[in-house]
Formats: sequence, structure tokens, C-alpha cells
Amino acid sequence: MDDQTKSEIAEGMRDLLALMERLRAPDGCPWDREQTHRSIKPMTIEEAYEVAEAIDDEDDRALVEELGDLLLQVVFHSQIAADEDRFTLREVIRALEAKLIRRHPHVFGDARAETPAQVLRNWEQVKLAEKAVKARDAKGVSLLAGVTKTLPAVMEALEITTKTSRVGFDWPSAREAFVKVKEEMAELSRALDGEPPDPRAAESEIGDLLFAVVNVARLHGVDPETALKAANRKFRRRFQHIERRLEGQGRSPLESSLEEMDALWNEAKAHECVKGDGSEGTLKP
Repeated sequence: MDDQTKSEIAEGMRDLLALMERLRAPDGCPWDREQTHRSIKPMTIEEAYEVAEAIDDEDDRALVEELGDLLLQVVFHSQIAADEDRFTLREVIRALEAKLIRRHPHVFGDARAETPAQVLRNWEQVKLAEKAVKARDAKGVSLLAGVTKTLPAVMEALEITTKTSRVGFDWPSAREAFVKVKEEMAELSRALDGEPPDPRAAESEIGDLLFAVVNVARLHGVDPETALKAANRKFRRRFQHIERRLEGQGRSPLESSLEEMDALWNEAKAHECVKGDGSEGTLKP
């Protein structure tokens, strides 16, 4: 990145911060002035998901827009804090810079890391050391302390297993992890077949099965959240095909049988085109 580009980015950040200050000013926007960290928290989460959707859609124009919306959330939270004399955007940036330098000792220090796996191992060691300093007791610091408990369950499971894998607590291979999936499926089957049925046991076994599937996905290099989102999109696409076909007959799903809808579902599958990478695309006209 050349100096002119860096200067333009710095100027853009100053303009963005000035814009947010204006919106939060006494004569600015009433809505912006009344917002708090808690009130805009859902928007921050939503914007992160919209960034992920733009990435999944491989839509650069949408990604530019959604990254801007996510950046706005950072600036918004920082301005709220600045208005309350707590911290500023500058402090957020400085803290991030210091963290990046601290957690890349193989670049800015004398540590060695020649592979991505070694980089991640160093990263976790530095994070544990940081938490030990904060806690004043290294024995009381868990490797999993940094995994946010409010993450969606699939993402939390991925984060948990990714972190433990970096210290060697992992399945030797995806195939061996898949054996665990089969075991969990058998346990779920027994829970479902119980007399009388035990909803709590079924819930527990379903959770274990999902956790095991996340492990298999991770070891195969598949992001389970992305995979499930793709499955959701596939289901939407096929069910909407059912709705369109029934609408053409003057009917709705409520006015048709399961057999009819199942036939239209198979029709949707048969008419889906296949993209060059082998994945399913949109329905053919």
C-alpha cells in the first residue's frame, strides 16, 4: 500500500469519526443521540452476519457495503464511549495494534513459526499468558476462556474444538472423528426408541451428535456454519420451487399432500444446475 493510499484511508477515518460526532451532537440526530452500547448490540451482530452472507455470495459490491456497515458499528460504539469519557476510537486502534504486535512474536520478536499451525499455537500461548497476568493466577486461566459463550452454538463448538486442537487435544483424523458421529447416532437412536421416550436424553444425544459433526467438518477443512447456511439456502430454493409450482396450479402447500410436495421437491433437485466447482447452483428456468 503506497503512502497516498494510506493518507486517504486516514483522512477517510477522520471524516467518518467527524460524521459520527456530528450525528451524536446536541443538534444532530435524535435517534443516534439516544443509542447505547446495549441498544445497538443487535445491529452489530446483524452486520457481522451480513458480512458473512456477502462473502458466501461472493458479491464484492455487497461486501464493500457490509464491511462499511460493520465499520460504522465500531465507530458508533467508540463514539458512545467517548461521549461518556470512557475511551475513544484512538484507544481502540492502539489496543488492537499492540495486540497484533504482541501476538505475532515470530514477526515482531524472536519467536519462530514456519507454518500456520505453529503461528496459531504461539497465538494461544500468548493469549493464555495475557489472561494469566489479568487473573494473577496462571492455574486459574482456561484455554477456553476466550470463547464467547453467546456465540451461536455451531460457531461456539467450532471455536472450542479449534482451540483445544492447537494444544494437541484432537482426533487423529476426520475418519476417526466420523466414527464418533456413528456412535452418537446409535446413542440417539436408543434415546428415541426408549419406552417411555425421554426428551431430555434425546436433547442430550442430539447435542452430542451435532458437536461430533462439527468436529468432522473442522477436520475436513469445512466451516460448519457456512455448510449449514448453504444447506439452508438449498432448502429455501427447493421449497420455493414447490410453492411456485403449486401457485401455478392455483393451490398452496396447505392444499396439497405430502406426496405431491415430495414429488415437486424431487423435481427441483432434478432441475438444479451444477456449477463448475461441483456445487449446486440455482434452479434452471
